[in-house]
Amino acid sequence: MPARTVLQQADITRALTRISHEILESNRGPDNLVVLGIPTRGVVLAARIAAMLAEISGTAVPSGSLDVTMYRDDLGRNPTRMPSPTEVPPGGIDGKTVVLVDDVLYSGRTIRSALDALGAIGRPSIVRLATLVDRGHRELPIRPDFVGKNLPSSTNERINVHLHEIDGDEFVTIEEIEGGE
Repeated sequence: MPARTVLQQADITRALTRISHEILESNRGPDNLVVLGIPTRGVVLAARIAAMLAEISGTAVPSGSLDVTMYRDDLGRNPTRMPSPTEVPPGGIDGKTVVLVDDVLYSGRTIRSALDALGAIGRPSIVRLATLVDRGHRELPIRPDFVGKNLPSSTNERINVHLHEIDGDEFVTIEEIEGGE
């Protein structure tokens, strides 16, 4: 079965705009916010959200990236992961509200790794989670605070996020795969 497009570029922009407004409302403004993306596509989405937050509020919101590779519990099964740099904005994360951003939330294991990685670099006062797509199938008690699109899926489907900065085009598809993920 061919991949089915579930979000176009305009849908992604609309979802990120809504998420940005929800973040500002939840935080009561931009003060003490730091947005950190989880590589690879989460970093791009975090930068976009930070730019939208600044545009909406008139105040710059720092963003960066948080590599979770060495905190993953599947390194023994998938040792070919290449770490990406963790880039914490000046001022760090101590005492801040950190919004973690990822493209697709699935089992929750990446976010568990991100929480461990955050603990290694500082102590935020609050950690929130924003994701473009929540596909369900949680294995851990992790729930996003801000969701672009809930996309219930089966374990034999894959969600593919394409972003201009990485892929040269922009859309989200769902496709059936053999044997499940």
